[in-house]
Amino acid sequence: MYLAAPCNQYYRPEIHIGDGTAEVRIAVRPDFFHAAHAVHGSVYFKALDDATFFAASSLVDDVFVLTVTFNLSFLRPVSEGTLVAKGQVVHRSKRLVIADGVLVDDRGKPVARGTGTFMPSTTRLTEDIGYL
Repeated sequence: MYLAAPCNQYYRPEIHIGDGTAEVRIAVRPDFFHAAHAVHGSVYFKALDDATFFAASSLVDDVFVLTVTFNLSFLRPVSEGTLVAKGQVVHRSKRLVIADGVLVDDRGKPVARGTGTFMPSTTRLTEDIGYL
């Protein structure tokens, strides 16, 4: 379902999902650059939102999860290599899941951090929405 999403035809991410964790990898390309020849912040957001979203979703198996809020801190620019976003659930209640994420470069240096708050929706995970 994730890899088939139209926006992921552009970003071409890789994803690995665990129990309360997820990792998203996106190879840096020049078409991600802003005018100063570094990756635009929208790519940082995409990677971190996806990693934290799927960390949260891994704990909810019956309905689609929605992003309620997402806070992002940019730490340093990147212009080559692969971005790796790692998300981990840090809190779960009946209606909310909170996950923290870190985005690192090829050297393992943090380039951004993010925290997302997610909630279960009423949309059931079924084949008609692409869930297998």
